[in-house]
Amino acid sequence: MSSSYAAIYEQVRLIPSGSVATYGQIAALAGRPKHARQVGYALHALDEESDVPWHRVINARGEISLRSVDGKMIQRVLLEAEGVTFVAGRVRLKDWRWNPRDLSDKS
Repeated sequence: MSSSYAAIYEQVRLIPSGSVATYGQIAALAGRPKHARQVGYALHALDEESDVPWHRVINARGEISLRSVDGKMIQRVLLEAEGVTFVAGRVRLKDWRWNPRDLSDKS
């Protein structure tokens, strides 16, 4: 595993249950600003047994970016099980975005 993937996974593991982060947000926190696609590649490379909560990462529009219908459904079900709600297919980032500097996270 590359060191940038390891840094990405480390940041994704910090997202508390019931919160989401964007690909760009994770890229910046992992020291790779402007490399949001690399976050997507890293999450796609995870195996099924991984403990990285990949489902908590969404795009900057608050949408699920997975290409497959099954993957989108799985991600949505996992987020809804954590209490995250969708309005017209989107997560309201102002309500659900994780702020790593905020001590009042929903964790």
